[in-house]
Amino acid sequence: MEIVYVYTKKRSEFGRQCNFSDRIAELHVDIPPDDSLLQNFIERNPIDIGIQSVQEMSEHEVNTERFETSVRGVNHTEGGWPKDINPSEVEQVTRYRKKVEKEEGYVSAIQELGTMMEHCIKQNNAIDIYEDYFEDLDLAQDWSPAASAKTINVFRDPSEVKRTATYISWYPDGPRKLAVAYCNLRFQSSPPGTSMDSYIWDVENPNKPEMVIKPVSPLVCLEYNPKDSHVLIGGCYNGQIAFWDTRKSCQPMELSPVEQSHREPAYKALWIQSKTGTECFSTSTDGQVLWWDIRKMGEPTDRMYLDKKQESHNAQGAYCLEYEPTLPTKFMAGTEQGSIISCNRKAKTLTDKIAAIFTGHTGPIWSEDIRESSIIWTKQYSSYLTDGCWSPLRPSVFYITKMDGTLDVWDIIFKQNSPALSLQVCDVPLHSLRINESGKWIATGSEDGTTTLLELSESLYTQARNERSLVTSIFERETRREKILDARHREIRLKERAKTAGSKHEADEDVEKEDSTNFIDEDLYSKAESNFFSIIEEERRKWSATDEKIEDVGRMSADSNHQEKTNGYPECPDKD
Repeated sequence: MEIVYVYTKKRSEFGRQCNFSDRIAELHVDIPPDDSLLQNFIERNPIDIGIQSVQEMSEHEVNTERFETSVRGVNHTEGGWPKDINPSEVEQVTRYRKKVEKEEGYVSAIQELGTMMEHCIKQNNAIDIYEDYFEDLDLAQDWSPAASAKTINVFRDPSEVKRTATYISWYPDGPRKLAVAYCNLRFQSSPPGTSMDSYIWDVENPNKPEMVIKPVSPLVCLEYNPKDSHVLIGGCYNGQIAFWDTRKSCQPMELSPVEQSHREPAYKALWIQSKTGTECFSTSTDGQVLWWDIRKMGEPTDRMYLDKKQESHNAQGAYCLEYEPTLPTKFMAGTEQGSIISCNRKAKTLTDKIAAIFTGHTGPIWSEDIRESSIIWTKQYSSYLTDGCWSPLRPSVFYITKMDGTLDVWDIIFKQNSPALSLQVCDVPLHSLRINESGKWIATGSEDGTTTLLELSESLYTQARNERSLVTSIFERETRREKILDARHREIRLKERAKTAGSKHEADEDVEKEDSTNFIDEDLYSKAESNFFSIIEEERRKWSATDEKIEDVGRMSADSNHQEKTNGYPECPDKD
């Protein structure tokens, strides 16, 4: 049976508060008991009921309003000036300063502030908290833990068709972001639908890129501007050079014309140390080095071919490019043939633009004084080397990536026959490598588009006290050794040439010239050897003097203990 009671209310009273009042009780329905229903139930006897003597509580859940946060920026400017004074105007500022200096209270205020400042300076000078009390004692060698590295994050290519991470660039204002260029370098092997996008990653968020860079052609390289962290320069697979401003758009702000650009992929683009911070230069396997100004990308500001005679059809194609910021006109290029070309942009003649060519790339460390061979080389690897870089803080440490997915860390002071650390980063070939300016983090890019961020141990980015001088001495020693060996080889070749040609007289004159050069080099070698043994002898004397001091201290302590045992009285012979 269904019981329904209808409440009626006027439409105008909808939404108003309900007001209840007392009234006489009314009976709406009366249901008499049905005795036949007792047959459906069984009496329960006895009945056991548990009762708690505590107050019953109820639980309620309430949804509160969500607290919204917002980020606001504040622009701090120079303050303290009157409203009618513009701090950027030098004349107004100078005039106002002269006016204040003539006021009566200026001298007294300066004297009062000067007294307080003098008191603080005297407090700081009272004790030198950075004083090294044992600087002259070098009794123990500097201890450093073993080299190690651990993976911090892994950034994978978001596109369905995986591409190679060809280039990595760190954010200039701290290790917070990574710009990674993605491109398939196998000519005409990209399947249809391959993405051309590159990405900027937040190092703490590997799930989604912070920004997408959209070029007109896949990017081979991508580099942050060290003077403006919002501007990036990129080299495209079709040879064009473009730049982006991350504050404005993900599309390129300006692009170099195809007819003025490289004819092959632009493998390297670097910013140049300039006053404007808008100049850069690039290279490609077409053998050209082009200089650009992003304010005018219509044509390059300068052009150079990697050939002695500056002929385009004989130029060697370049894969990598590097220069010293203190010497922006001099740079070095690495070619497809394995040669290293030292160039000078501002040379007087065309032939002088190629200063030197180091052929036969068999070693990682070269000297500008020797062009025939490297001064230090690694062991023969079973897999190809793909990239390498020096440590920004430790002059003896450099890093190498290989085709087997291994990252090798070399420390030439620690050992030169094998790497100090060999780390298997992934199972696919590593293609790119970039270390942060702090030397603590290093990023590697692989062939399947995976970028791995590694944190290095403290020993790999903490420079020892005399490390720079030790590395310099090693390089000078190896350079002298190579010079002596080279002179000896030249002498042997001249003798053999003289025997075959039968011109003994001419050969003797050449040998005399070579002997004079060889004598000078051997004299340098003997001088270096004598300096080395003199340093060893000086260290031995220092250690022996330290041992004598320690023995004197031990002897004095023994005498004092003996005096205490005799209680201040002189020793007397034993009595029976």
